[in-house]
Amino acid sequence: MAVRAGILKRYFSTSVFASQFPAVPAAASAGGGASANPASVPSTSLFVSGLNKRTTSEKLGEAFSKFGEVVYARVVTDRVSGYSKGFGFVRYSTIEEAEQGIKGMDGQFLDGWVIFAEYARPRALPEQPPSPGSY
Repeated sequence: MAVRAGILKRYFSTSVFASQFPAVPAAASAGGGASANPASVPSTSLFVSGLNKRTTSEKLGEAFSKFGEVVYARVVTDRVSGYSKGFGFVRYSTIEEAEQGIKGMDGQFLDGWVIFAEYARPRALPEQPPSPGSY
């Protein structure tokens, strides 16, 4: 499943650098040592990537509501243009519904684009700059 998602991401990627840096298969990166992206812990929140810039929060919530009760759906938008930045978040009422949402929507088309759904990771805490006098 992870290899298929990697192939689809690379195939549908519009990045200039996609062909220069081949994707590392998930099985190879998961073995041994600490990885930069730790495995996602199951939760009720999902991270959805690959969204069309015209996708709205309402369309996102409607698409994911087929798999359970959507408490919250939000497409992150650009402040100036108002268009989607290509990702968003969906929150379900239970972890089981979130799992069904991932199984049902990962790798599917929404507004003509292939989207990817996974459990949302907690936001990393920003580093605090050194305070004056603590040098």
